[in-house]
Formats: sequence, structure tokens, C-alpha cells
Amino acid sequence: MAYQENQTLRFSRLYKRLNKRELLILHQAMELLAKDPSIGIEKQGDLSNLFVYKFKVGKDEWLLGYTYNSSKKLLTWHAIGPHQNFYRDLKKN
Repeated sequence: MAYQENQTLRFSRLYKRLNKRELLILHQAMELLAKDPSIGIEKQGDLSNLFVYKFKVGKDEWLLGYTYNSSKKLLTWHAIGPHQNFYRDLKKN
């Protein structure tokens, strides 16, 4: 059974700004995570509970932040973007 997907307001705002190439690569990463969300890296400290999946967009490394609940089969997208200031912006919210 596949995971049900939700997204935060922050994620949807960032998602709208992406171009077609970035969207294509992002959708591939999201499909991978929908099949097996445990492949991301779980964060510690302030961002515990958050998982981050790293992938390449051109030469840049991007991060996709998410949480998941395996018992409810629920996957929530939190943030997307390049590594620069990614964690700082997540801590603000």
C-alpha cells in the first residue's frame, strides 16, 4: 500500500516557484520516497522527527525535508531547496 501524501504550506509555496526541470527531478525523488520513506536521513536535536533526502539538480545538491508515519501510512512534505540556509529556515517554522 502506498503512502498518502500531504504537504505543508511552506512546501507548496516553494513548489510553485520551481521550473520544469527542477519539478521533474523533484517528482522522481518524491516517487522514490513514497515507495520507501526510510531511505532519508533522520535529523537530530531541534529537527528531530524530520527526515532529509539529498539529490542533485544539475550540479547543485538539493534537500527534501519530510516526515512520515508508517502505522498511518502518511507522508508529509515540509521543505525543498538547495542546501544553503535550508536548516535555518526550517528551524524558524
